[in-house]
Amino acid sequence: MRSGHRLGRPFGWLWGAYGTSALGTWLAFGAFPLIAIQVLHAGPGEVAALSSVGAAVGAVVAVPLGPWVEFRRKRPVLIAMDLVRFAALLTIPAAFALGVLTFLQLLLVSVVVAAADITFRAASGAYLKTLLPPEDLLVANARFESTAWTTTIIGPPLGGAAIGLLGPVATLVADAVSYLLSALGIRAMGRHEPRPEPREAARLRARDLLDGWRYILADATLRPLFINTALFNGLVMAASPLLAVLMLGRLGFAPWQYGLAFALPSIGGLLGSRLARPLATRFGQHRVLVVAGTLRAFWPIGLAFLGPGTGGLLLVMGVEFGLILCCGVFNPVSATYRLQRTATDRVARTLSAWAVTTKASTALLTAVWGVLGGLLGPRTAIGLAGVLLLATPLLLPRRGAAPLPAPEPESEPSRT
Repeated sequence: MRSGHRLGRPFGWLWGAYGTSALGTWLAFGAFPLIAIQVLHAGPGEVAALSSVGAAVGAVVAVPLGPWVEFRRKRPVLIAMDLVRFAALLTIPAAFALGVLTFLQLLLVSVVVAAADITFRAASGAYLKTLLPPEDLLVANARFESTAWTTTIIGPPLGGAAIGLLGPVATLVADAVSYLLSALGIRAMGRHEPRPEPREAARLRARDLLDGWRYILADATLRPLFINTALFNGLVMAASPLLAVLMLGRLGFAPWQYGLAFALPSIGGLLGSRLARPLATRFGQHRVLVVAGTLRAFWPIGLAFLGPGTGGLLLVMGVEFGLILCCGVFNPVSATYRLQRTATDRVARTLSAWAVTTKASTALLTAVWGVLGGLLGPRTAIGLAGVLLLATPLLLPRRGAAPLPAPEPESEPSRT
């Protein structure tokens, strides 16, 4: 690592853009369902569709965008995706002001934002790999992780206050503006980026759509990490709505207690992200990845024993703190491990396939666990998710990543 870990002005702009948009996202946390309920008087089925169907359809829309991004300069794509999200989100307050807002518009905007999110992540990962040398990637990912947890802590309380004063539509304006500021920050980087091969940029071939998945599944180290991530994230998120039903319904926790139970433990994410690089330096990335990935799987089962009162609140906070601490260590190491293992000319397709699968599996498992919660009760369904999570460490990579193979030759000659 370079002394002082100064990653340069371009990275500083990229990091600032990420933090700005992340804060905007958390300021508007919960705004879509609140608008659906309070403004459009939507029912439970429609509210569930905003988070599950919107994310799933957005993931499908994003499938061809991964290969498309691969063969284009990444910085203009990042700016374009920020501007797409800015414009899409602004249509909601505009329609609200004109009195023409509909549920269909909310759903369509959620699809557009989900697709743009996936595309932005794929392009940013590919761009980061060209922006920094390999030895600095873990430092950069740890900074992103730390920023993510910081905005998680401060965003929802500020957003909640803004919603109380101005209504949920106002927070979407703030979210939209954050994407505009992010686009301006990325534009200010001013770093030259070489143009990809003209032949590849000229047209999108049908076989390119599945290249990301083929690359992941053919790699002995990426494949288990990919499956582990999709299942872990999906099961954790699938249990979240049931936990809200259990805490706010049967156990009688107040909304502020529910918010506190998840906001305060996010400090664990800050701590974990600060520990990630020192631990990886001392013990190696692979060992940290396996240990942190294993430890994070043991915490959620504790939520099945949640009870009322102060004891129950402390239990949730303790479980969430342990879970988030382990995730804070695991996430930047995993992101770095994945970037280092992926060939430069495959990063956008690989990250796009990764994000599409994670979003789709989360949407699917959330729907399945909603049904299980209705059949078995929320506590039993939460416990079932916790039991299945105990098996996810078996899917972590058994060995460290070998050196990357040489790039495959193109099957078609380049055109000039």
